[in-house]
Amino acid sequence: MSVMKQRIPSSFPCNEELEVDKISNLPAQIVDKILSHLSLMDAVRTSVLSSKWRHKWVTLPNLVFDNQSLLISSQDQTFIKNKIVNIVDHVLLLHSGPIHKFKLSHRDLQGVCDIDRWILFLSRGSVKEFVLEIWKGHRYKLHSSIYLCQKLIHLELFNCLLKPPLTFSGFKSLKSLDLQHITMEQDAFEHLVSSCHLLERLTLMNFEGFSDLKIHAPNLLFFDVGGVFEDINFMDTSNLAIVSIGLYVNPGFDKNLTLGSAGNLVKFFAHLPRLQRLEVQSFFLKYLADGKVPGRLPTPCDELSFLSIRINFNHFDECLAALCLLRSSPNLQELEMLARTEEQSTSRTVYNVTEENYQNCMFNQLRHVKIAGISGLKQELNFINFLLTNSPVLERMTVKPASVDGAWEMLKELLRFRRASVQAEIVYVDP
Repeated sequence: MSVMKQRIPSSFPCNEELEVDKISNLPAQIVDKILSHLSLMDAVRTSVLSSKWRHKWVTLPNLVFDNQSLLISSQDQTFIKNKIVNIVDHVLLLHSGPIHKFKLSHRDLQGVCDIDRWILFLSRGSVKEFVLEIWKGHRYKLHSSIYLCQKLIHLELFNCLLKPPLTFSGFKSLKSLDLQHITMEQDAFEHLVSSCHLLERLTLMNFEGFSDLKIHAPNLLFFDVGGVFEDINFMDTSNLAIVSIGLYVNPGFDKNLTLGSAGNLVKFFAHLPRLQRLEVQSFFLKYLADGKVPGRLPTPCDELSFLSIRINFNHFDECLAALCLLRSSPNLQELEMLARTEEQSTSRTVYNVTEENYQNCMFNQLRHVKIAGISGLKQELNFINFLLTNSPVLERMTVKPASVDGAWEMLKELLRFRRASVQAEIVYVDP
């Protein structure tokens, strides 16, 4: 029997052509999804896949120029700078459609005049997220056209000098503001924050230009600050739920903290009725302890469920301030206490916290406690004993000493303490 051979037409596509055809004919929403998960440079490289992909990347709404997307191998700083400028110029020149996000962050990027015209270009569009991180050189003076970007929802700046024009009336859509290593005048900063009426998240790190921090933001939910400030004032911040504050000591720290009989502690919490999480970092507890420290706050922090405190257990007023916070937080569920070890070793206790100071306090909701950096000082052990004997639903207390010296003796002492909760366990973690 003869086998008839069927001739395959030359026009029948081969496997490679079929694969290319599948790529070319992917639905637009699938292509957009693929491109959105690629770095900008990888998205540009997809232009070689087929003629239909050649110009897909030019409509990307999110443009991110960072170390990952700008892989430039060279030791010549001038070459790197020119290469970055050429890439950004090329992308913006060919781009079509709206730009929703623009991020420029590279370890070798310095303040260059080219950034001015890029910001000017973006201000003519509808950019919603703008991130600029200048890692080297002097503060970059932010171009004034940024204040025309009224569609901004998120603004993030690093190592910049801000001087808003007198006519600036705020970003009407801004919800998130992140300013780090920034120089700015106090009046301009206060106006910026108070005029962004939708602001919900505010991060401030290492500011220069003023020492008194005033926050007026009625819709603010999240606030994170670290730097050298002599005073902090909240005004109309009744919605704030998450606060993390770290103040670094400067030469005038102690002498400038005089506020009369009320003290910093009462003043600070007066405008935080809905606080849920609080992190007291660096020397902020020292600030709170300045002035009169009450046994309890006038208005309890009923919604506070998480509290983290850095504390000098050898500082009498700091211990009283910590006790005040604990007594004023009836629904506290998690507590972290981190000893400022170096300061404790050089400071001398003038007054000891007595048994009377530890009275009238029960933690009926406290379930998890972490204590780190301790060295077995009497004040530290008294505080731990106080927590164990007044926490009836405590499940776990984690203890991490500052060093191995004397840690075993300290652990044996802790295990002898009476516990109000039958299910409470003490977990020792090696330093």
